[in-house]
Formats: sequence, structure tokens, C-alpha cells
Amino acid sequence: MNSAESLHRSTAFRLIFLLGIVSLFGDIIYEGSRSVTGPYLLLLGASAFTVAFVAGFGEFIGYAARLVSGYFSDRTGDYWTFAIAGYLMIGVIPLLVFAQAWEAAAILILIERLGKGIRSPAKDTILSHAAHQVGRGWGFGIHEALDQVGAIIGPLVFAVSLAVYGGYKIGFAVLAIPFAFLVVALIYARKSAPDPAGFESERTTVPSPQPASRVLLPYGLFTILTMAGFAVFPLMAYHFSAVSVVPAAQIPVFYAIAMAADALFALVIGKYYDRIGLTVLLAVPLANIPIAGLAFSGGYYGALAATVLWGISMGGQETVLRAALADLTSIRKRGMAYGVFNTLYGGAWFVGSIVLGILYEIDLVILISYTILMQGAALGAFLWLRRSIRAGTRSNQ
Repeated sequence: MNSAESLHRSTAFRLIFLLGIVSLFGDIIYEGSRSVTGPYLLLLGASAFTVAFVAGFGEFIGYAARLVSGYFSDRTGDYWTFAIAGYLMIGVIPLLVFAQAWEAAAILILIERLGKGIRSPAKDTILSHAAHQVGRGWGFGIHEALDQVGAIIGPLVFAVSLAVYGGYKIGFAVLAIPFAFLVVALIYARKSAPDPAGFESERTTVPSPQPASRVLLPYGLFTILTMAGFAVFPLMAYHFSAVSVVPAAQIPVFYAIAMAADALFALVIGKYYDRIGLTVLLAVPLANIPIAGLAFSGGYYGALAATVLWGISMGGQETVLRAALADLTSIRKRGMAYGVFNTLYGGAWFVGSIVLGILYEIDLVILISYTILMQGAALGAFLWLRRSIRAGTRSNQ
């Protein structure tokens, strides 16, 4: 590697690190908030179905908006504008300190999720360009690990708020501080690499070992089935609080534990993705299968185990699904690709959340059976995906 290539790689790594710091502050805010969304909405008078609906619909909005923002970010090529606009919308979360009814809190939560949808395709595209210099899986893994450091800190803010002040208000108010740091870090990241596409070109893109069209259909089905049977944490936290299986002050700590598992597993699975490819996705449904049974009928230690597995699953989803999509798509259409694929991801999670919210009110045994069925189907889709990869590899030999 000559000095120019080394400098290029160093600059790319700096951008990955800066984007990770931006996400770190962002996660302090919205993951801190998400760790108490279920109990907080319960306190404001919401039902279990309402909690599941708001959480699931928020995820759906966040992913559906990516379809539009991904398209326009590709059309304009101005990825930084979309990324910055979306990150600024995180600023609504500290305003939850003023919410007096669950409806008002739900609106603010949904606005933040909309911001997530606006920024994500652009941010992922910028990150994919930089990660090309260091390895897709490793680059996305580093970013996810830094991201989850914030996701650990955020819930602990509320753990302190609950333990010391006996409520959520102080926690929401404190979140204005990391928001200010987020804005500063975002501006610095923009100035450090105003043209991130320069890290990559079509000429240097590493081709997939098989045609993308052969893989995307089973890949998409695998994602849909996995997310349709994956519980949102607010519903799990609602259950922990409603049946008093976990003390209220410990629920944010549980979420911090999930985020720590997410961060550590993201680094591991990112490295293995760079070595062996999409096969590492098998870890996601395998981690998902026992989550509902442990969370909704396993007592305190079952809830803890479910929380850890939930974090492991998130680490796999956030690292490999994004890294692989970059390797399967062209530069010119990558923002749109992230938008389309993440809309499917969020749509499946939303529908699954509604189903889980309904089943929670009916029978927990049926809820647990449903999640196992979906993950079993996802394993079947994974086998189809693996056969497609092998068939593509043989045809290229």
C-alpha cells in the first residue's frame, strides 16, 4: 500500500469513526428513550396493544420513509443534507419531558422515527463508501459498536433518573446535552469528508460472487420472516413492568445490557462476514427462537437471557444486513436500495409487532408459538439463500 492509498484509508476510517460518534450521541438520546417507552406510555395510560402499535408503527415509519429519502438522496447526490436533516429531528426526544398524555408522547416518538427514516439511507450510503476502504463488515461493525456505546449510556441515564428521582422527567431533560454534542460532531464529520463517494468507484467495487438478482429474493424473504417474529423491546419492557418480573429501575439497565451485547456481537459478526459472507446470517434466527419464551414466561433470569439474545440479534441485523446490501448494489442506486430494502425490513417488523400486541392480549403461549414459527420459516429462507449463493458460485467457476 503506497502513501496515497494509506492516507485514503486513514481518511475513510476517520469518517467511519466520526459517524460512529454521531450515532453514539444519537443513541444516548433515542435508545435511552426507547428503553423506557413501554413503561412510560403505560404510566401515561396506554394499553399493551397501544405500546406495541406505537413501537411497531414508529419502526414502520422509520423504514417506509427510507424509500422516499433513499430515492431523492440518489437523485440529488446530496447525501449529507438528508443525513443532517434526519439527525436534527432527534431533538424532539428531550421534549417528552413536557408530555402529559400518551398521545402527545406517541407523536414525539413517531417524529423521531421519521427522522431516522430520512437520514438512514444517506448515512448508510456515506458509510458504505468509507467502509469499502477497510472491509464492509468491519466498517459497519465498528460503526455499530460505537453506536451501541451510546445505546448503553442512554438507558443508564434513565436508570439513574428512576433510582434517584423516582421518575422519567429528569432523564428526558438531560438528553438535551448529548443532542448539542451530536450537532457539533455531525458538522465536523461533514467537513472532514464532503465527498464520501470519492472513497469508492464502480471500477473498484468488489463484485458479489453471484448475481445480485439470484440472492436478493431469498435474502429479502429471510429478512421479512425474521422481523415478523421479532419482538420490539418496548413490548418486552411493558411485560416486565406490568407483571413486576423486573423492577422498574432495572428495566433501563436491561436495555443497556442488550445494547452491550449488540455492540460486541456487531464487531464479531462483521469480521466473520468479511471472511465467509452471508452465511453468518444464520446466527440471527437462531438467537431469535428462544427470545419470546424467555421474555414472557421465563421469570427474572429468563427476562435477562431474552434481553441478551435480543441485543445479539440486533447486532447481527444492523451490521450484516447493511454491509451485504452495499456489496450487492451499484453506487448509483445504493441510496434507493437501502430505502427499498429497509422498508421491507420495517414493514415486516411493524406487522409482526401488531400481531404480537394482539397475541399478548389473547394468550402468551400462542404468542411464543408464533415467534418460533416465524424464525423456523426464516431458517428455511436461509437454506434457500445458501443454495442460491452456492449455485451462483458454481456458475462463475
